[in-house]
Amino acid sequence: MYSVKVETRFSSSHHLTGYEGDCARLHGHNWRVVVEVAGKELNKTGMLVDFTRLKEKLDEIASKLDHIVLNEHPHFQSTGLNPTAENIAAFFYSRLQGNFGTNQVQRVEVYETDDYVAAYEPD
Repeated sequence: MYSVKVETRFSSSHHLTGYEGDCARLHGHNWRVVVEVAGKELNKTGMLVDFTRLKEKLDEIASKLDHIVLNEHPHFQSTGLNPTAENIAAFFYSRLQGNFGTNQVQRVEVYETDDYVAAYEPD
């Protein structure tokens, strides 16, 4: 099995509804997102996935979250989900999966800070 990873960053704010603590108030993060794609076969060039193509897709998604209040993004408004790091990871996964042929998105990690990270992996 081969795998590749790319990462991107974006800045945005959020608040957590129903949470008792500081995160209930509006606050911001400089988020870091790391995506891993895996598969069994390399293409004719010897690559699993072109890093540039994966990075472009990741950046495209992140650009729609950059410098906004995440609670106001249509996805979080329509689902009623809190924009937690866990839900943001699942959001990235759902938009990336299926874009790389038979290769699968294995894991999406979302870092709120250098010390706090949440991940989403499919079952």
